[in-house]
Formats: sequence, structure tokens, C-alpha cells
Amino acid sequence: MAKEWQREFCTNLGSWQDAKRARTPGLDNVESAGQAVIAASTRLDREGLEEGGGHILDDTVNAVGGDIGAERRAVSYCDSAGFETLVGSVG
Repeated sequence: MAKEWQREFCTNLGSWQDAKRARTPGLDNVESAGQAVIAASTRLDREGLEEGGGHILDDTVNAVGGDIGAERRAVSYCDSAGFETLVGSVG
């Protein structure tokens, strides 16, 4: 079950990154995708599925809020979990 939750988080993180890059005026795709990835990170946090003593929920909330460093840490989490192909690099 843990791998499924990690995959869900990384899929949602990648979707949020895609929506953020393709930001279209008048659409709330970024906000909706941000809420989905935060919900997925909440489950990881609740289930203790953070790796390396990270704070995936905090990092995800901060990433959605615009913190590039937090986004890098969230992407790194997906890399460590084996789902690096589901997320984009952070520039």
C-alpha cells in the first residue's frame, strides 16, 4: 500500500507541475492540482512514509505556495521512492 500512496503523491506532484507550467488565465487547474498533491502528501505524512527525516507535508504545502526549494525536496522524495519519471525537474 505504501508504494501506491507514494505513486499517487508523485503523480499528483507531476500533474501540479504541468498545470503550473501551462498556467492558463481563467482556469483553476493549478489550484485544483495543488489541492490534490497536498491531500496526497497528507496521507504520506499520516502514514509515516517520509524518507530521510524529511517533512513531505510541509515541503508540499510550501512548494504549492511557490517555494522552489520545497518543490526540489518534494521532487527528490519522488526520486528516492523510485517514481522520478512522474515528476519534472525544478529549474
